[in-house]
Amino acid sequence: MVTQVRAELRKLLGLPTAWAGLIIGTLFAPIIVLINAPATRRMIEDGALPGDVADIGLQDLMIGLIGPIVLGVVVVSSEYTSTGDDAPRARQLTATLTAMPHRMRLLAAKTVALVIVVFAQATIVAAATLGLTHALLGDYVPVWHAGRIAAAVLYWVLLALFSYAITLIARNGIVPLTLQIVNSTVVSVSYLLTKLTDLANYLPDIVGAHMFLTGSQFEVHIHPVVAGLTMSAWIAALLAIGAYLFQRRDA
Repeated sequence: MVTQVRAELRKLLGLPTAWAGLIIGTLFAPIIVLINAPATRRMIEDGALPGDVADIGLQDLMIGLIGPIVLGVVVVSSEYTSTGDDAPRARQLTATLTAMPHRMRLLAAKTVALVIVVFAQATIVAAATLGLTHALLGDYVPVWHAGRIAAAVLYWVLLALFSYAITLIARNGIVPLTLQIVNSTVVSVSYLLTKLTDLANYLPDIVGAHMFLTGSQFEVHIHPVVAGLTMSAWIAALLAIGAYLFQRRDA
């Protein structure tokens, strides 16, 4: 299994799109903190800061979520990419299954590889973003509890697994990637749905944020533990569906 995980790590880190996700996802949050620090300081001093001051820094981590989204998509979608113009119907998955015919073991290796990469990225981004926030704002921001930081890192990992599961079901990266990037950066459809029904607060991307952000910015308060369990249940169900379909479908 270790050899298979190493192989999947090499494949993932050999993808240009994966590196785009790594670079953009890692740099976005610290850069935004750097740009917004003067305005944030003024708003805190004037008492005009929207939301809870305890969320400063942690909330900025949401900006880098394009990283785990991209990684979760491309780890699967790359397998369904044509291997060349001379054989447009041939895909990487055929070669992968030839080398690793046990499909569930292949998915397990992909899952572990994805978790390792996203966990490392999230840890680096959290350290850089929160460290920079504290350096620029000093006593204006409180010391973040280690549990909240760990929950933010977990949220990155779970969101990557969510993207991974959706792409596994769709067998195409374009639609999942487009929808999730738009949902997380342009207009959140999930957030708009919360205006129609409170049940939308339990959608995976919305409920997961309750793990590390305070309830002051949410209309419905969900305990962090409940939020984590709910998001994990979503991911487990989607992964189970994706694994079943992957096992049953032709390559």
